[in-house]
Amino acid sequence: MISKKGKCLIVCAPSGAGKTTIVRHLLKKFPSLSFSVSATSREPRKNETPGIHYHYISVEEFKKKIESEEFVEWEEVYTDQFYGTLKSEIDTIWSKGHHVIFDVDVEGGVTLKNTFGENALALFVRPPSLDVLEERLRARGTESEESLAKRLSKAEKELTYELKFDTTVINDELSLACKDAEKKVEQFFRV
Repeated sequence: MISKKGKCLIVCAPSGAGKTTIVRHLLKKFPSLSFSVSATSREPRKNETPGIHYHYISVEEFKKKIESEEFVEWEEVYTDQFYGTLKSEIDTIWSKGHHVIFDVDVEGGVTLKNTFGENALALFVRPPSLDVLEERLRARGTESEESLAKRLSKAEKELTYELKFDTTVINDELSLACKDAEKKVEQFFRV
């Protein structure tokens, strides 16, 4: 059971829009923020560490946790590739007197905003265009053409969610996007 003790910052964007970099910036600027590590059923990537980047669990275990209502939100992003936020993760952060920052998929972000209401600021990070987003994803060098096509198709859909968020940061120039996000979060914490 989640008890609403602290505030939540929900940062969402299509893959490659820069949300993770902005989240890292906000974590450095606001010591009262703690990162909510999501759970996933996908395999770790080369540079990912269990418990730091994600809680990696099997598809079967993920489904059991869904059944026992251990997630505040979850989604099957691709077939048998689940992502979700464990209630226990949020309770742990709040028990330390910190606010939670989420780096989640847009649908998960909308669910979190609906769950936490005025206790949450939902921030959408938007790339300047789909073309720029494609360039960024290609520059990562982590995607096959097939997975790149999937991500871009999903990004097009995700961009339609922007109006469901409290505010938007356009990531055309990363340093300016970080400063913009910082100002919006500072204002939210003052309320």
